[in-house]
Amino acid sequence: MIQVDIDEAYKTVMETVGNAREIVIKGFEGSKTVEEKSSSYDLVTEFDKKTEVYIIETLSKAFPDHKFIGEETSSTCKLTNAPTWIIDPIDGTTNFVHSFPHSAISVALAVEKEMVIGVVCNPMQDQTFTAIKGKGAFLNGKPIHVSATTELKDAVVGFEISLASAPAIRDKFVKRYRSCVAQTQGMRCLGSAQLSLCMVALGAWDAYHVEHLFPWDLAAGSLIITEAGGTIMDIDGGVFDCETGRIITASTESLARKLVDVFEVDEE
Repeated sequence: MIQVDIDEAYKTVMETVGNAREIVIKGFEGSKTVEEKSSSYDLVTEFDKKTEVYIIETLSKAFPDHKFIGEETSSTCKLTNAPTWIIDPIDGTTNFVHSFPHSAISVALAVEKEMVIGVVCNPMQDQTFTAIKGKGAFLNGKPIHVSATTELKDAVVGFEISLASAPAIRDKFVKRYRSCVAQTQGMRCLGSAQLSLCMVALGAWDAYHVEHLFPWDLAAGSLIITEAGGTIMDIDGGVFDCETGRIITASTESLARKLVDVFEVDEE
């Protein structure tokens, strides 16, 4: 088994993300070449690619025995027990293309399939959310914590509304959204799964739900939430697995379970 110096890995990834943010800022402020991937709402720019290449090349030089899963370059999304860096170079590319300043570089390190480091950086807002397993969660070096909300009627809940663009899941997703609107204090949509997870960790939102995503969309943020004292689970209430791309996260387990119950009723 490969031994990992977590402190050294954290120092290296922070330096790497700090440099990568300059690539993203340059792209945000300048012109971009935009391509469609799987659909008109699944976009990529040359800055997604440049950022990912830079991060992987830098980390692979520092950790040649480690594996990598990246949104733009990986042929597989499967985790193994080997130390693995999970990278989304620009989470929220549609925001990035439209100059909406809420996109993030996200990098996580998994060891034996468990997240041990998570970094989510919004270069445009100068926000960097970080976590090391067992050491808490931070925003720009200051500790953060989830809210204490337990009731849906008191909760602000995040949904990734853009997923309703996909015909295969539109009806199901709109039904869930309507149920939540009727029972919560408010709904929010940011357009970046990683930053949305961080909003729960920060205590700005009380819960968040999304599915049909990939490990790079959830890995870093899921660790940041748990280190901030929050709860993560599968949408059926089971154990969260970032490889499924499905998550309910909340400030408290009680609130998360209430969302599970709402969605179960919708499926009946």
